[in-house]
Amino acid sequence: MSVLKNGSSGPDVVKLQEKLRELGFNPGLIDGDFGPATEAAVIAFQQSEGLLADGIAGPRTQGALGLVADTTLPTVIPGVTVTVVSKMFPHTQVDNIRTNLPFVLDALVEKALVDKPMVLMALATIRAETEGFEPISEGKSKFNTSPGGHPFDLYDNRRDLGNQGRGDGEKFKGRGFIQLTGRFNYEKYGKVIDLGNQLVDNPDLANDPTIAAKLLASFLQDKERRIKEALLDNDLRSARKSVNGGSHGLERFTEAFNIGDSLIA
Repeated sequence: MSVLKNGSSGPDVVKLQEKLRELGFNPGLIDGDFGPATEAAVIAFQQSEGLLADGIAGPRTQGALGLVADTTLPTVIPGVTVTVVSKMFPHTQVDNIRTNLPFVLDALVEKALVDKPMVLMALATIRAETEGFEPISEGKSKFNTSPGGHPFDLYDNRRDLGNQGRGDGEKFKGRGFIQLTGRFNYEKYGKVIDLGNQLVDNPDLANDPTIAAKLLASFLQDKERRIKEALLDNDLRSARKSVNGGSHGLERFTEAFNIGDSLIA
């Protein structure tokens, strides 16, 4: 299946234009040339269907139009090698990348996050959160522990994290590749990756590389639409914020993303 966008031409574009018109999204002339009018019609259809409104008729858009059965996105996974990722992580031991990259790629494949924007997002997130390319636990800081307070006391009563009082802050501190934080997220994503309540009962499981990779992929899948909308505008700050809630690690995130963007086809 070919991806159709502004500048494309041929019989597949004719079929696209005919289908858009049939559904009430006028692409202008049915001439087999994908121009501004066809792009505007594609965007309107995408907005109507809750798809990413990028004006590109890729697998998901063509699938929603009924033009194709296979909506699998083009994959860049084969090009994500230890050598490439090492360049995105210039301060990281190569052995860590060699050991943990397969877990991350397998989890991305499982969640169908194989297109370039989401693969770059996953790797750049790891660079921002755990530059050593291995799952880690959050350390104490002025943002999570008050002066003289017990560890992570500033998280204990964070209702937005689902925490319920003393002890929850430390129990559900950030862990893994993505620094999963808060009782709510441990409960939700533990179930998403088929662990039931095991992650709540034993939060340190989030630092197991296989589980950490699945948590990363599941969390990013939930944010996929928001992430891609930010990336359409080349807004890496907003893409980062959609995962982290702020701009922590933005410089590392941006560097890794841009290096990967130049290396991964």
